Amino acid sequence: MREVIERERPDCVCVELDQQRYEALSQEKTFAAQDLRAVIRNQQLAALLMNLLLASYQKRLGMKLGVTPGKELLEATRVAEENDIPIALCDRDVRVTLRRAWAAISFWHKIQLASGVMASAFEDTEISEGELARIRQQDVLSELMRELGEAMPRLKTSLIDERDSYLAHKILGAGGKRIVAVVGAGHIEGMSRAIEAGEDIDLTEIETVPPVSPLWKWVGWAIPALILGSIGWIGYSQGFAQAGENALFWFLANAIPSGIGGVLALAHPLTSLAAFFAAPFTSLTPVIGAGYVAAFVQTWLVPPKVQEIQTVGEDIATLKGWWANRLLRILLVFILTTLGSVIGTWVGGVEIVSNLFGQPG
Repeated sequence: MREVIERERPDCVCVELDQQRYEALSQEKTFAAQDLRAVIRNQQLAALLMNLLLASYQKRLGMKLGVTPGKELLEATRVAEENDIPIALCDRDVRVTLRRAWAAISFWHKIQLASGVMASAFEDTEISEGELARIRQQDVLSELMRELGEAMPRLKTSLIDERDSYLAHKILGAGGKRIVAVVGAGHIEGMSRAIEAGEDIDLTEIETVPPVSPLWKWVGWAIPALILGSIGWIGYSQGFAQAGENALFWFLANAIPSGIGGVLALAHPLTSLAAFFAAPFTSLTPVIGAGYVAAFVQTWLVPPKVQEIQTVGEDIATLKGWWANRLLRILLVFILTTLGSVIGTWVGGVEIVSNLFGQPG
């Protein structure tokens, strides 16, 4: 980057970064360094987990190759600043990209993607400079993009195609006649087509995060309505004693597995107790889940230490690290208590609905 920019002396240096990623690289900030309680209040723990998993995978890959991911982009901005050359951050906000990508794919593809990212946390990737050189070949990259498009076309649209157009639009709009643009090799083919065609795109359209489908909102409220309605009908048709038994079953079916989830995560005893009592009630509202309640209590009682935030990238790659690192244990509390609550909701719901028209099973 230094050699090219100093040789070309461009009017502007464009980089494949948005403001958030630029600040994270230049100021060595991480998502994990944010106020964890604010992250939980904003219900962003799942995003934090995905971010940490991807960052850990990139870091381990970078250690094998002796280079930090994103270093070339940061170096380009530093050289530009040293030579008083304007910098243009040309990538779309990473949060918009991830939200559009997540919203675009089906439930099954969401599971595939999440499981793949989780698996990468424990994967010992072996890659050589020779392999990287092969991947950088245009025909190999084109084949990889084609395969991604066939496997998850909507994901490719959000992650690659839209950003190709976005980057091309921003680069064409950058000031000056001579420009150095620093982008990932996977974007070059699509960007070249867009630049040569002089595409005029509506940035507003691809900068908008699609709203949650009203169907999911209906489903979110339909489940508690069905449970409460079923208990009410059982009370009317079979008596209050039967309604009370079903309500108790619902409470225990949710409370026990969620509490066990806290215990398995080695959470603070009060955290497991909070999960136990919260799950039966949070399962009746789509607004907040038992996992978030438990994670907040765990954060309050056992906050992560500074050094644990700094070593989370290494700890996340080992099973022992998930329980030893307090930040990861908070995420583990969130995952296991949420899983327990989901199991309890299905077990309790099936039992109660089955008792609507007969004696309890």
